[in-house]
Amino acid sequence: MSKRTFFAVLFAIVLALRFCHSSLLWPDEDYHLAAANQLLHGKIFYRDFWYDKPPLSALTYAILGAPTGWPLRLFDAVWVLGICGVAFRLARDLFGERQAFAAAALTGFFLSFDLPDGIIPIAPDFFLILPHLLAIWCAWRKKPLAAGGWCGIAFLFNPKGVFVLAVCGAWMWRDIPLLLAGFAIPNAVAAVTLAAQGALGSYFEQVWKWGSIYARTPPAASTFGEALRRSLGWIGFHATLILGCVAFWWKQRTRTARLLAIWAAISCLAVASGGRFSHRYFLQLLPALAIAAACGLVWASSAGARWRAVVLAAGFALIVPIARFGPRYILLATGQQKDWSDAVLDRDSRAVSDWLRGNRQPGDTLFVWGYRPDVFAYTRMPVASLFWDSQPLTGVPADRHLTESASLIPEWSAVNRLVLTASRPTWIVDGLSLLNPKLAIDQYPELRIWLRSYEPAYRTPRTVVYRRCYHCPSMPK
Repeated sequence: MSKRTFFAVLFAIVLALRFCHSSLLWPDEDYHLAAANQLLHGKIFYRDFWYDKPPLSALTYAILGAPTGWPLRLFDAVWVLGICGVAFRLARDLFGERQAFAAAALTGFFLSFDLPDGIIPIAPDFFLILPHLLAIWCAWRKKPLAAGGWCGIAFLFNPKGVFVLAVCGAWMWRDIPLLLAGFAIPNAVAAVTLAAQGALGSYFEQVWKWGSIYARTPPAASTFGEALRRSLGWIGFHATLILGCVAFWWKQRTRTARLLAIWAAISCLAVASGGRFSHRYFLQLLPALAIAAACGLVWASSAGARWRAVVLAAGFALIVPIARFGPRYILLATGQQKDWSDAVLDRDSRAVSDWLRGNRQPGDTLFVWGYRPDVFAYTRMPVASLFWDSQPLTGVPADRHLTESASLIPEWSAVNRLVLTASRPTWIVDGLSLLNPKLAIDQYPELRIWLRSYEPAYRTPRTVVYRRCYHCPSMPK
């Protein structure tokens, strides 16, 4: 098969799978799409709206017009194709053409059948993969300035880009000054731009202060046993890669094998950082294992009978993720995913968004209590103040606010609530109070008073929509 035919078939498969869920927005991607919409309204990250992630995810979506539906899934497929293309080039430079095809195929497969949810939205951990691979490729080609530049871009997608920098530094330690210079260039551009917009201080507060607090305090469910369970589960679903890597490092005793071992080891540290072992964190490890496994499986396929048996086992191991996740694509394509928790919340947000689009007026603004950024993505409404969800107002991160109520930042969140009460959004979407009454909006005295200026206008089983009430006695003149 020619390279052109291979990538055409790969793109067609990925696109078909992505189109199966074009009717939904998934957690993680919706936050960055919502932020992108605020950029399109002329607002500035960090200064005009809270955004606790580095800027490039939202900026990328803003450049695309903050799409939903099939245009978003088309972009997903193109991004996956780009990742597979770089994996192909890197593996070809390292080993050869056959290994390159195997690396691209394995990468494309596991970017479609990877996580326990089966559907992988393109959010910072996924965005990181492309500059991650580009940095490693440039490091192999002895281009430290370019490698550092791609590490810097990776860092502006996800702070774990620093682990990519560590890999490149280990690979080309004699060129560390040039590597660091390359890393500094995109970050300096970002810092100067944010400073010129009056957003640099807020950037450090939201991304790094809040981010460090979040990293130091994992959810109650993040125990050693849970981390071990997730790690073993990931290994089981990626047995094909594990078997290929075993063959590779069993056979190879070369400098290249040592470099790939360093890459995989540092990527494991990235997965473990913060102690959460979230499923999406394992995406950082995927490129290193896919490249090594491709070489190992190609070699084993022409080795002795025992190694060919390993290749056969690796092929059969692909059945596990296909059987686990493949039916989910079918259910999505046929609209039979109605009882999935993510689909239930997305459907609720769509109902709220449809109602808001039918009742809002030009210039109306929105605030969401809870973590429902998909409402912003669907309605494309502007925020009324710095805060547009409840995380910095309660101090409870979105990954636990449906089950926990302990604030990570009680004093800081109290100040933030006072800031919120100075704003006057036209609409308030309360998507949390009915799901976790301990974090209900009226549990906070200052917000209870503020809420008197609003009246319920629409309700779903999980959400209450409030409209600004101009005839209410407490409404400020």
